[in-house]
Amino acid sequence: MALYLIARIADETIALPATEIGSVVEVDQIAAVPRVPGHVAGLFALRSRVLTVIDTRASLELGAIDRASGMTAVIVECEGHSYALLVDEVEDVIEGGQAEPCPALLPSSWRRAARGTIRRGDDAILLIDPATLVAGPEPLAA
Repeated sequence: MALYLIARIADETIALPATEIGSVVEVDQIAAVPRVPGHVAGLFALRSRVLTVIDTRASLELGAIDRASGMTAVIVECEGHSYALLVDEVEDVIEGGQAEPCPALLPSSWRRAARGTIRRGDDAILLIDPATLVAGPEPLAA
């Protein structure tokens, strides 16, 4: 059995593979960075490291996460760099089996990020690829 972190992004319950997560932290201040893609919220200092903060809603083209109060971030490593993925809420860590195929009728932003689904009771939860969230929205075709 694999472990998954269960979180919420834009009213959708999602799962992230626990093997790809370093920690879950509260983010209080994000330093703005000029001329970055829209899904990059800025930089955040954590234990003597500087992490790039990714707004997961913006990455999925679902608006932006409310940054007015304390924010929750899931820390992941991607291609040797640390990232803080802002999520609306972290719910739980669960054991789950192998991922199943995604439903055919997923909006394109979720379909791009989904690796499949996992089961929690009778519910199918989208298993999300953190690297896709870090990469951000697909560029518009020219």
